[in-house]
Amino acid sequence: MSGNSKLRYKIRSQITRFTSRLTRGMGKVKSRFLREMIYGIQAGRDIKVSNIARELNEAIPLIKTENRLCRNLADLDLTESVNNYLCWEGAGQVRRDTVLAVDLGDVRKDYAKKMEYMARVRDGSKGEIAGGYWLCQIVAAHPCEDNITPLYGELYSQNAEGFHSENAQILKAVNTVAKATERRGIVAIDRGGDRRSLLIPLIKNGLRFVVRQEGKRHIVLPGGSLCSVQKAARWCKSEVERKIELEKDGIRKVRKLRLGSLPVKLPERPQEQLWLVVIRGFGKTPVILLTNVAPTPVRKHCLWIGELYLTRWKCEETYRFLKSTYNLEDVRVRSYTGLRNTYALLNAVMYFVSVVVGAKPRLNIIFKQICEKAKRFYEIANFYQYAIADGIHRLLYASEGRLTEVKHRDSPHTQILLNFARPPS
Repeated sequence: MSGNSKLRYKIRSQITRFTSRLTRGMGKVKSRFLREMIYGIQAGRDIKVSNIARELNEAIPLIKTENRLCRNLADLDLTESVNNYLCWEGAGQVRRDTVLAVDLGDVRKDYAKKMEYMARVRDGSKGEIAGGYWLCQIVAAHPCEDNITPLYGELYSQNAEGFHSENAQILKAVNTVAKATERRGIVAIDRGGDRRSLLIPLIKNGLRFVVRQEGKRHIVLPGGSLCSVQKAARWCKSEVERKIELEKDGIRKVRKLRLGSLPVKLPERPQEQLWLVVIRGFGKTPVILLTNVAPTPVRKHCLWIGELYLTRWKCEETYRFLKSTYNLEDVRVRSYTGLRNTYALLNAVMYFVSVVVGAKPRLNIIFKQICEKAKRFYEIANFYQYAIADGIHRLLYASEGRLTEVKHRDSPHTQILLNFARPPS
């Protein structure tokens, strides 16, 4: 058996084990469907159902396979089930100081006309309003490590039945993760997270957070006076100076940052002690953060809060990875349930690439071999998921025999099995 065949078998075995845990408690039909979808998405590195069907290589007309996959996608919403499992399995990666980066993304569909419940979304990369769907994702990452752990991913539309509000959607995601992690970790939210309808529930639930402020909200200063966040930031003196290196459009720049913190309180919760952290040097206006993470004698408080917030940016790289590697915005499923299932399964694939293959110590050898198969001319970057996805795709794409009919010795019946469910001959 060649080296490629051995490595291909190991990858298929890991996919089988992962999907068997993911589908525990489901029926045979749903278990087989999820296994085929996760394998097809990773093998074809695409989420179009036609390409997934090609990767399965069944001994029936391609349109039959595609119709079966579409029928199962639109049958039952599996988003909650998949997210609960990822939170449960990924909870072991979350420690007390792990950042739980909460971010809202979008899937833009400019030319779609008949996709169910399609709404108006804001394209964050272009700053435009267009047709599409919203995405809510939570990724766990530690400030001192490169590994990330996708915990939650949900596609939704404000036009769908049963939708309440964006705040309810965010709190639902945070509460799901908090329940699995037993409230470990620090919730980090970018602009828009400074709403009282989000901050108050986070405080009541005993969750620690770091939230960026837009400057228009009001807080209570140590003297008891009420003023806006933007005005309070002027009273915050810089305590520490640090030089950091930023990369934008392939150009590296060195920035000198000045950081400071100020104890404040919310008018609605005067009994809760909060801190305002101000970071100057990123641009013309300072970055203002509100947190309930208390200072410790071990770390400089403003520096630690700044590191927690910068770790949140890894979530944005996750969206970029899903859109560029698996063509997320090219999804062509019409039904709303099918769209939600497709994104939930894509998030499961992201978990497989990041945690099952990329983070487990016992799979380090497989990780290195996969990166070699990616055939990259440059060193593997910190966000190694690109290399892993490329390597697995090169191994599985167009390999022979996806599904075969296997006759059991003790049974006259035939059963359709994935070829990677048994060792190659």
